Amino acid sequence: MTGLTTHVLDAAHGTPAEGLEIDLYRLDGESRSKLKSVVTNSDGRVDGGPLLIGESFAAGHYELVFHAGDYLRGKGVTLPEPAFLDVIPIRFGIADTQAHYHVPLLLSPFSYSTYRGS
Repeated sequence: MTGLTTHVLDAAHGTPAEGLEIDLYRLDGESRSKLKSVVTNSDGRVDGGPLLIGESFAAGHYELVFHAGDYLRGKGVTLPEPAFLDVIPIRFGIADTQAHYHVPLLLSPFSYSTYRGS
């Protein structure tokens, strides 16, 4: 499988993060172009297959923006104002368009982690 996928897990609740909005951007220097907005399903994944696949899966720099604050507030979590983590941007590069790039997010109100998954 080639393409770009993501997965969000809610460490605070021990569940997949259903209903979390994610924006995908392509970066060109300091400018960025929004490619799409998606919302995670009940498994914390995105319906409809990879975020990028085929000709849209090009080498370059990208950014996934996870709207964590809105998601956590929607789960009833009381956050300070301003929230410590509200919008989480993760910038990464795609070098090999024959590979699979998976960018998971493990989320809680005061921390997150990510890595290149499989």
